Parts: sequence; C-alpha cells; structure tokens
Amino acid sequence: MRELGMIQEFLDGARVEPAVFSLRPDYRAVLLAVDGLVPGPSDDASEMLLHAAETSAREALEIREVEDLPRVASWREAYKSFGAKPQRTRNSLESLLRRAGSGLPRVNRLTDIYNAISVLHQVPLGGEDLTGYTGAPRLIRATGREPFDTVAGGAGVIEHPEPGEVAWCDDAGVTCRRWSWRQGRRTQLRADTTTALFIIDALEPMTDGALHAATEDLTAHLARLGPDVRIAGRLIAANSFNEGN
Repeated sequence: MRELGMIQEFLDGARVEPAVFSLRPDYRAVLLAVDGLVPGPSDDASEMLLHAAETSAREALEIREVEDLPRVASWREAYKSFGAKPQRTRNSLESLLRRAGSGLPRVNRLTDIYNAISVLHQVPLGGEDLTGYTGAPRLIRATGREPFDTVAGGAGVIEHPEPGEVAWCDDAGVTCRRWSWRQGRRTQLRADTTTALFIIDALEPMTDGALHAATEDLTAHLARLGPDVRIAGRLIAANSFNEGN
C-alpha cells in the first residue's frame, strides 16, 4: 500500500508539453492514480456497467455514424493535425464504440469499469499499471527516437513513434502511442494490478463539466474495488496545471 502523498507526488510530476497545447489549446487531461485495488474477475457490477454502456452506444449510433459523433469527430481532426490517418489508427474511444454493437469485451472488473466509463461518457480513457512507470507521465510531440515496447506477429518488438506524433511517455520510453491509440506492454494493466494510473483525454466539444462528471463516475466505481482504495487526481490544461479532483 502506497501513501496517498506518494501517488499525489507522482501526479505532480506529470506534464503536457507546450507543443501539444499549441496543436490543440482545448486539450485537457485528468490523471487519476489509484492504490489499494483488489484484483478480481468481471462481476455483476461490472457486467451491469458494461451493459449500460452498450445500450448507450447503440442509442447514440441509431442517430449518427460513429465518425459523425461530435466528440469522435473532434479526435479524428486532432489525429489529422499531427499526420495520423484516423481511419487506420482509431483512438480508444472510437474503437470501443465500434465494438459496442456486438458487445464490449469482458476482461476483468478493473478493465471493464474504465472501458464502460469511456463509452458512457464518450471520452478516451486509458488504464495502466502504475508500477511499470519509470518517472512521471508526460505527453509530448515525439522525436521518433523514443522506444515503444509492443507486440507484432506474436513476438515482443521495439517500435518508434513517427516524428511529431503525440504520445504519452515516461523516462523509459513511450507508454501510449498516438494520444490514446495503442498502449505499450511495460505499463499495461495485468490481472494482478493493485496500483493503476488512469488518463482521461478531453477535447472540445466536451465541456469541463462533462469531464468532471466522467471523472466522478470513474472515481466512484474504482472506490468499490477494495476496502482501502486510495485515489489522487490532477487536472492538466493549458491554463490550469494543478487542480485536484
């Protein structure tokens, strides 16, 4: 069990490079560091949450195609702005929404919760094992030399982001490519994860109020995953660099 001050100190070291805000001044990120999680398989509560998310997605997609949903469209434009092709590299939100019709994956209760919250609030949301980090997270425009530990053809490989690509990284390399597209192996959530980092990425037209609501919803569901769960939060925005949640 980590002290709350320790995980808050970890969050205090997080940064978003000015180059990212220059690309999208409307960008905001909420980071939640969570300790004391009790691992477990999917349960009745996570099943109910996933079912609600699937229903929400189906209702939204009765009116519009996935790519025409305002929040999805905003992220597709953001991807184009640094040279990514959104039809080939869909962010995590769009990928989940496209799966919702046939059913979201059931992994374990921790992963189920954050996938469901992502769909319910239509916001990209990543979850990682905090113990895999070397130093604090930061969002950068990559040089193209940063290592990214991933899997290709069933084998572990080291890849590199494209120059100028927006990527989350730490002192050891990239942890998530193309903002919220693909997470690396080193920090991926495991079945025995007890300390995790969650990153909620927001662009307009998502309002600050909607971002706060998504954060509160995620926090409430994470808090039930153990008697000693501790949660520290931080909002990073172009004009607000240290606001707790």
